[in-house]
Amino acid sequence: MTYEEAVAYINETPKFTTKNSLEHTKECLRRLGNPQDSFRVIHVAGTNGKGSTCAFLASVLREAGYSCGLFTSPHLVEINERFQINEENVSDDDFLQAFCEVKALSDRLVSEGSYHPTYFEMLFLMGMIIFAKKDVEYVILETGLGGRLDATTAVEHPIACVITSISRDHTQYLGNTIAEIAGEKAGIIVPGVPVIYDGNDPEASGVIQRKALEAGSPFYEVLESDGEVCGFSEQGIWFRYPEYGEGVFHIPFVAKYQVMNASLAIRTMMTLRTVLQVPGDAIARGLEQTKWPGRMEMILPGVIVDGAHNEDGVKRFMETAEYLQRQAPLSLLFSAVEDKDYENMIGAICKRIRFEHVVVTQVGGYREVPAEKLAAVFRKFGYAQAEAQPDIPMAFRMALHARGEKGLLFCVGSLYLAGEIKRLIRGEYND
Repeated sequence: MTYEEAVAYINETPKFTTKNSLEHTKECLRRLGNPQDSFRVIHVAGTNGKGSTCAFLASVLREAGYSCGLFTSPHLVEINERFQINEENVSDDDFLQAFCEVKALSDRLVSEGSYHPTYFEMLFLMGMIIFAKKDVEYVILETGLGGRLDATTAVEHPIACVITSISRDHTQYLGNTIAEIAGEKAGIIVPGVPVIYDGNDPEASGVIQRKALEAGSPFYEVLESDGEVCGFSEQGIWFRYPEYGEGVFHIPFVAKYQVMNASLAIRTMMTLRTVLQVPGDAIARGLEQTKWPGRMEMILPGVIVDGAHNEDGVKRFMETAEYLQRQAPLSLLFSAVEDKDYENMIGAICKRIRFEHVVVTQVGGYREVPAEKLAAVFRKFGYAQAEAQPDIPMAFRMALHARGEKGLLFCVGSLYLAGEIKRLIRGEYND
């Protein structure tokens, strides 16, 4: 089987399987020889910010001299992005080798009348195999959806559990209230294992604290006020985390919410200092050199891609855009998928941010919303000249032209859009 055939098989998986129980995932790991037991795991859940927090943690560990695997989702351009070792995507050969092992297990399970692993379960199992074969010392493990029933929770002995911000998303699966969603995310908590969490929402914080107390797990709250911003530019943000010391940290992101995610990473390293030897300069270098594509990422001069796609993500995007609109005129390229509350997203954006030009396109395959339908919502909220262009490359070129020489262009609304723009940039500018 080729790499391309393996990717095609994985992409077809949702058509012939359904969500499996956590016990099924544990059984799969047992049959594979429990590869997850060969490294230490930091488990990360949350609604927004978990991928960025994972990236910060992985970068810090690399700078401290540890071999570190990173398992995240979704991918933006290539599926290999989900598996990184020391911040490099795994090779096609390593991907294919792990796939063949999981495929062989899947075939045996089906022949026994059991269940086929799901799309995410296959990728998770592959990740555990890849990291074990590469002898990594640590793995930063991001949950897929939720936490309590997520396949990643089959890893039973993490050294830390990190929970980032909680907001309403995937309510059909996780619950309709912040408390319900927080309860699902807090399902990653393991008895006796330290919990480091975003405590800015009192309702979510209360749920996480109760779960930690029930499990006998020490818990450490991190607040936005803990990170003191002392500098801001298009090159990133400088901030202090006084609980660690008087030093100044720099992160290469323009989004202020990344200070919170970086603070979670710092607090995690502080909590694990009896297990990990991570000097302060390694933390500083790791934060400064973190790469996390598609989240307030400057992909070209004056062009920023952000995968904000839910209530909290859009709120965070607006905080950054409000600041930057004082420095330069803004343009917007927007798209969203059908199962997101795109009308309220657009309404919130239009009330707070002034764009000189708006272009709307469509992404997401069977979940796509027609560009004209999205443009009509922008017109409803005062952008009479919003342009609809279904073709993504053409829409991007239109928006880029409208930006002018001194403006800033934001490409926002969906990780699908972020991925398509990055794919386009790679093709047009890196030939």
